[in-house]
Amino acid sequence: MKVTVLGAAGGIGQPLSLILKNSLPAGSQLSLYDVNPATPGVAVDLSHIPTDVAVEGFAGKDPSPALKDADVVVISAGVARKPGMTRDDLFNINAGIVRDLVTAVAATAPAAVIAIITNPVNSMIPLAAEVLKKAGKYNPKKLFGISSLDVLRTETFLAQKLGYKAGSLSVNVIGGHSGNTILPLLSQVPAASDLSADEIEKLTVRIQNAGTEVVEAKAGAGSATLSMATAAARLTMSIVRAKLGAPGIVECSYVEGGTGFARFLAQPVRLGKDGIDEFLSWGPMSAYEKKCFDGMLDTLKDNIKKGEEFVAG
Repeated sequence: MKVTVLGAAGGIGQPLSLILKNSLPAGSQLSLYDVNPATPGVAVDLSHIPTDVAVEGFAGKDPSPALKDADVVVISAGVARKPGMTRDDLFNINAGIVRDLVTAVAATAPAAVIAIITNPVNSMIPLAAEVLKKAGKYNPKKLFGISSLDVLRTETFLAQKLGYKAGSLSVNVIGGHSGNTILPLLSQVPAASDLSADEIEKLTVRIQNAGTEVVEAKAGAGSATLSMATAAARLTMSIVRAKLGAPGIVECSYVEGGTGFARFLAQPVRLGKDGIDEFLSWGPMSAYEKKCFDGMLDTLKDNIKKGEEFVAG
């Protein structure tokens, strides 16, 4: 199994690479790429960790050497959100980066499963899909937007609120990966049934604004990196395990298909050897959740259109 991380020397890429070095199955290859000339050094650093995962690092303008024979490609390249930056600001900077990297994946590793971290995810996945379409290499079952951080945050915040053990709750989070498009389905968690409507709303808003919470707490030094790397590793390892034949692996991810609500939507999917095996129902929503869902669809569709139009030019 070969996993390539594009953007491996960055604030997310380095901790993600560390987790993968310590988590990938024995005999795997971990290939790191970044424009940062320190990337081969990151690989050497990781190679001193005693796990049976071979690590190689590549720097420069061409990611192709890092992509050769990749089974899974994780893209974390791009700039992080800073205080005062809008999602449009992020898009204008990161869109060209993701376009060029996905173009390289299509040319060098067209069969790979692609998972994208780079924000704004709501627009970057449609952008990537259009790039792959132009190259004649698009398989919607193999393109994932990593919205797993919303799931991790929901599970963490809800467990804290209820006094449960960390990691003991499982929650579907659907919609998108920014602001009001993030919708945790708290009503489906039996343990949360005693929470008042006001508590549910406040918790939902906190989850939706958790990224800003980190940006402000870091006082201009960046956005979520360590938690994002953990979330990205969770989805990546689930994809790897499913590709190796492990059954019944389910994750929420921002993907195309499965619903009639929007072209792309974060939703639970069952993973298989070739990416998505099955789109799963996310179950009933409460009246409050249905109101939130209906209210965010126009925003999500606008985000999707922005990514599509960037490639259409």
